[in-house]
Amino acid sequence: MTMAGNQAFASRAQPRPRYRAVAIGVSTGGVDALKRVLPALPAGFPLPVLVVIHIAQGSGDGLARLLDAASQLRVKEADEGELLQAGAAYLAPPGYHLLVERDGRLALTLEAPVSFARPSADVLFESASACYGAALVGVVLTGAGADGAGGLERIGAAGGYTIVQDPDSAAMASMPRAALARRAPDRVVTLDELPALLRQLAAEVLP
Repeated sequence: MTMAGNQAFASRAQPRPRYRAVAIGVSTGGVDALKRVLPALPAGFPLPVLVVIHIAQGSGDGLARLLDAASQLRVKEADEGELLQAGAAYLAPPGYHLLVERDGRLALTLEAPVSFARPSADVLFESASACYGAALVGVVLTGAGADGAGGLERIGAAGGYTIVQDPDSAAMASMPRAALARRAPDRVVTLDELPALLRQLAAEVLP
């Protein structure tokens, strides 16, 4: 076999990750939820994590700094045009929708609230699903209202992996219940079970 042939074979033999990103939507009770989930992920976690949490506009980046100090992941507020990197978690800035563009870069907008929220998990989920398709993991955690339910349904319809927090374990069960009412997810988990599941999914490769 020629050198070029060997290189082509080696390239074909490289395992390809099944998933390319994780998107999380959370509201009431979300600070405590994220403090339990993000610090439990390793520094070498191979997927970027995108987070929409409903907090008051004008809150600044205090939550991102708090989570960054407690986590092995790098945790930061998302910047316009930023390219996603593995081992990092990106929080939507208060008052801005967070979207993933088709080229994998982040965008921030001040468009009208969706599902009574800005940032909206539905906006993040739908844009990330359009970018990643079946290679996206979507997660709905504790919260009031129904934000994230429609977007998680979109992720599932595109072949992505969908996770909902067990409503009985949530500080506020409305968001998980709304998501469950729209589409049966791939898994229903407690917060304590979620980090291990995300680590397992991040390690999966395509057949």
